[in-house]
Amino acid sequence: MKVYIAGHRGMVGGAILRQLHQRQQAGAEITLLTRTSAELDLTDQAAVRDFMQVERPDQVILAAAKVGGIVANNTYPAQFIYENLMIECNVIHQAYAAGVKNLLQLGSSCIYPKSARQPMQEDALLTGALEPTNEPYAIAKIAGIKLCESYNRQYGTDYRSVMPTNLYGPGDNFHPENSHVLPALIHRLHEATQSNAEEVAIWGTGKPMREFLHVDDMAAASLFVMDLDPGTYQRETEPMLSHINVGSGTDVTIRELAETIARVTGFKGKLSFDTAKPDGTMRKLMDVRRLARLGWQASINLEDGIHQTYDWYKSQQKADLRSK
Repeated sequence: MKVYIAGHRGMVGGAILRQLHQRQQAGAEITLLTRTSAELDLTDQAAVRDFMQVERPDQVILAAAKVGGIVANNTYPAQFIYENLMIECNVIHQAYAAGVKNLLQLGSSCIYPKSARQPMQEDALLTGALEPTNEPYAIAKIAGIKLCESYNRQYGTDYRSVMPTNLYGPGDNFHPENSHVLPALIHRLHEATQSNAEEVAIWGTGKPMREFLHVDDMAAASLFVMDLDPGTYQRETEPMLSHINVGSGTDVTIRELAETIARVTGFKGKLSFDTAKPDGTMRKLMDVRRLARLGWQASINLEDGIHQTYDWYKSQQKADLRSK
């Protein structure tokens, strides 16, 4: 079995690669194919075609994407829609042209309408307006789902899509300005602990609720969905509504999240909430019953996952200091 992981240096692709390495070590006969973006530009149609024709993978896992937070999505909307559409079109079409029967595409929960009923079910797709701040990215991810479904209908391929909730874990982006809320809070509360700060201010009221999934759980779910026999997969999906939500099935308030990270990092000061700042969407929770019926559920609870992530963050901080 020859498996190509596109995006193996990203947080999710890296976690999938680690779990496939574990399968190799356990005796599975798997050849793993990876290429850095410098080695293979996935927006270059000819380069992707040549790679697929030469390597002829049996399976493709498409975890590569141009991603970013609200500021990046607002600043570079053309790049977000163009690059993600090109990556999906090139990888999915050239996989088909090279005879790849099995492909898994990773998407995002932002595909759902901004006013979708909570928890968000798969059939909420295309039922309303998207969140304006990341609409270009969301449209590209919706197109990826429809590419997979259309190739399945016309060519008889077995191309599947999974839609993760908010992910965190080793390999995350901890930049204080353009990271997502969980890694941003880890960074800020770690710095506050180191400096013995008396108070950390957090945007908003702390009342919005968010769902988080450890990246190792996401990798396990991705491989679980990839491994499902076609009959089982088709029993729970529809030809043009075939994507599967992946999440923990539970959510916490931003206040609860901050309090948990404060415990993990050892921050003893005060957490304050700047209510003059916007809260954003009040709730974003995935309905994961489809995946549960197929036989998978998350296993890493939030506090344990944050402990693990914080340990990785500190190890990277030490490595950065040693390299200077």
